[in-house]
Amino acid sequence: MVVVKVGLMSNPVSKPAGLPLLSIGTVARLTGKSAPAIRYYEQIGLLPEPARVSGRRRYAPDTVRTLAVIETGQRAGLTLDEIKVLLSASPGDPAAIGRLREVADRKLPEVTALIERGQLVRSWLECAARCECPDLDQCPLFDDPALPPRHDAAPARRRRSPKPNRPLPSDAPAGPVTAPGLRAPQRIGSAPKDLLRASNKGADIARQAVSSANY
Repeated sequence: MVVVKVGLMSNPVSKPAGLPLLSIGTVARLTGKSAPAIRYYEQIGLLPEPARVSGRRRYAPDTVRTLAVIETGQRAGLTLDEIKVLLSASPGDPAAIGRLREVADRKLPEVTALIERGQLVRSWLECAARCECPDLDQCPLFDDPALPPRHDAAPARRRRSPKPNRPLPSDAPAGPVTAPGLRAPQRIGSAPKDLLRASNKGADIARQAVSSANY
């Protein structure tokens, strides 16, 4: 069970002046976020561009609070775009709470639908766990299922029909096609001439051997 904090944009704790900037490793250690994730949040505008000291990123201490807002918002089911709307307000701007309410009002119907579907799934599974039907064909759970369809289910792929063989053009040459510069094998009947000559030569040698044996 995940416990989500309420009050994503609570007032920040006052910080003493001159607080040192934080390295990306320190921010990652304090927030549990990886360095690549922090850099990604910079790229998409969830985090402001950090200062550079000798070419290295240095973050203001309030970056830790901003990352906590991102983490809690994600746990509450908000998208990164919705979280970006919340963070677009200036620090201390009361309008951020109004944006939080607008995002929550849009999100509540989605969560309510998910809860209702979860309750139906739980009820169906409880009945299935007590099922004593002899087989699936006689099980009423599959006659008229009350479960709503999954919105994330991928549509069934359409099977492509095999393409018919294309007819040869009227001017296509009959017989085997050879590459340019190569002679096609000459055939007499179904055997090439070279094979026939080899066969005839073998027959002559056999006749000469028989004649020599008779003498």
